[in-house]
Amino acid sequence: MDITFGIAILIQVITGISANGFLFLFYTHKFYASHQLSSSDFILAHLALANIIVFLTGGVLNALEIWSLGNFLDDVGCKMVMYFYRVARGLSICNTCLLSVYQAITISPGTPRWARLKAKLSKFVLSSCLLFWIFNLLLGFGAPMFVAGPRNGSRDRITLDFKYCTEVPVSEATNLINAVVLCAWDLLFVGLMSAASGYMVFVLHRHHRQIQHLHAPGRPPEAMPEIRAAKRVIVLVVFYVLLYGRQTIMFSVLLNRKENSAWLVNSHVAFSITFSAVSPFLMISSDRRIRTLWKRESPLSNEDP
Repeated sequence: MDITFGIAILIQVITGISANGFLFLFYTHKFYASHQLSSSDFILAHLALANIIVFLTGGVLNALEIWSLGNFLDDVGCKMVMYFYRVARGLSICNTCLLSVYQAITISPGTPRWARLKAKLSKFVLSSCLLFWIFNLLLGFGAPMFVAGPRNGSRDRITLDFKYCTEVPVSEATNLINAVVLCAWDLLFVGLMSAASGYMVFVLHRHHRQIQHLHAPGRPPEAMPEIRAAKRVIVLVVFYVLLYGRQTIMFSVLLNRKENSAWLVNSHVAFSITFSAVSPFLMISSDRRIRTLWKRESPLSNEDP
């Protein structure tokens, strides 16, 4: 059974790092080529970077452990890896939330109040990303307190994020405070992104005909950039919320079990990186610039008819 999860994690790590790396390099190239980057592209580049860090800290090392390729982390190594994993995980949820809020504001009605807000969007995005780094770097400091390096013969429970580190025994009150703070932080952004996605669905449904009249008469609604971008973000948010709900339920089950089964722990670890592995493909498939680039660079498109 460990081999099955090892294959699943390895596939996610390889495809996830490749896809996120491609996205990050694509947006970086766009910036250096034009010396400007749209706010949505900046958020997506930031999200891709966070996903890469998730894989480098969590995915790669978990794959090594499941495939029994050795554990080279000591106590300090485990604490550092856990810290950067928590920071990257936090950045991932924050940027997904920011992307949904940004897109909701973008497709909002052209009233004077919304127009003033749209004019400040670029500054809002830059300041938000900076604050996300600050807050997550500060919140991440609590993570190393709860983990230590591998201990031979130790009866300490293995952490639910990393199988190669062990939990440091702490009081139930400390565990409760840590869990409440982390859950409240996550639920805040899950709630915001859900509300923003619900608002986008409402706006698209209410103003579908008005938006259609702004474009060419024969152009299908699905081809409009506003609808494409909104649908992309809505799918991304729904996917994240479903995975977050699944992981929350599984985390609660594992916490309430006296002895955790290897199957449940492996399942929790495998699904913890699924969003980071799948989300870049949602971005790539819905970005016409990337599809155009692939068609132009494809050998088949250069063949003479």
